Amino acid sequence: MLFKSKPIYSSISKLNLDFKYFLNPKFTFQIKPISSLKVIWRKDQKLDRAIENDKRYKLCARVVKEVLNEPGQAIPLRYLEKRRERLRLNVKVKTFINNNPGLFETYYDCIRPKSDLVPFLRPSDRLRNFLEEEKRIYNENEEFIVSKLCKLLMMSRYKVISVDKLAHVKREFGFPNDFLVNLVPKYSNYFRLTGCPVEGRSFLELVEWNPEFAKSVIERRAEEESRLTGIRVRPNFDYKLPAGFFLRKEMREWVRDWLELDYTSPYEDVSHLDQASREMEKRMVGVLHELLSLSLFKRVPVSILGKFTEDYRFSNAFSSVFTRHSGIFYLSLKGGIKTAVLREAYKDDQLIEKDPLLEVKDKFVELLEEGWKERAALVRLRNEEVKKDMELMAIRNKDLDEESCDEEL
Repeated sequence: MLFKSKPIYSSISKLNLDFKYFLNPKFTFQIKPISSLKVIWRKDQKLDRAIENDKRYKLCARVVKEVLNEPGQAIPLRYLEKRRERLRLNVKVKTFINNNPGLFETYYDCIRPKSDLVPFLRPSDRLRNFLEEEKRIYNENEEFIVSKLCKLLMMSRYKVISVDKLAHVKREFGFPNDFLVNLVPKYSNYFRLTGCPVEGRSFLELVEWNPEFAKSVIERRAEEESRLTGIRVRPNFDYKLPAGFFLRKEMREWVRDWLELDYTSPYEDVSHLDQASREMEKRMVGVLHELLSLSLFKRVPVSILGKFTEDYRFSNAFSSVFTRHSGIFYLSLKGGIKTAVLREAYKDDQLIEKDPLLEVKDKFVELLEEGWKERAALVRLRNEEVKKDMELMAIRNKDLDEESCDEEL
């Protein structure tokens, strides 16, 4: 059986590496210390635009979540106004509601018995219909969600992760709000809750190891290419530098040698590896690649990834890999938040392959766009009425001027 390593050599050619090192029999690999190699961060406008495109959607989702989490899914408008800073809402709540019609209904009620009536917000019928659609999508993709959750646990050091951490990242990976209450107990063959919930120290533990889940995106890609070509392909990273980006010679040499190292699956036991070794560096990149691949948008804020430093055996300086391996990742600074983006998942500012759970987002955007169109039509109608009123007023003023001229004559 022939052996093929296309991902490596295609990547090397894109980096314009010198092949004389491979042709020289006296050559031996000499990996320079990673700490001595620096890569200058470079802005990628297309990937930044991908984050900017979702800004309005995410803001609306945060406000909706805030209302839905309230008892009875209703909240006094003035209470929500006080939370504007936490919600990163840069306009008044009333303005936000007017700009995004169809999300909420306004009604009047008492905060306390015998108190004055004040405006309250509650989900609109449209929003409630969307929530039913959301449940349907989650139900249809239940097995897919379970596989994602298993993978997160299987990559972890002890096959167990804090419940608080998982609840904090549920939106990043597309888990439903109630996954710990409804989904986890349903799949007791895979999961077990341990610890003390009262003390806030609960953990989700993996019960059964599924070999089918223990294959990374990179390994599956290599298997598929091997099947199509009939030539065995080594699993490795797809290294693509953006247009106009280049690496210094010493860094190109380091990347070439680093790509030649064997790929270590993020699901493989690496307890025998030294934390400071180059093999551990490649394994860490593999874990980060897999985490981003499992995420909804193929991008995750670095601060969220940092919560799993101990679980996945990341080094304290793990965030530096996003600039050092700039052909694999992009570190966006959009909105003042460091976000790790998986380059291969995007073409310009669009995802190449969509996560099935992104249907939830698509349905929510449809709801928002329906409201925006209605508001635009209403604004247009008002503008037309104002224009007609101004024209009538101009005609009336002209008639008055003519009458006054006749009187003077």
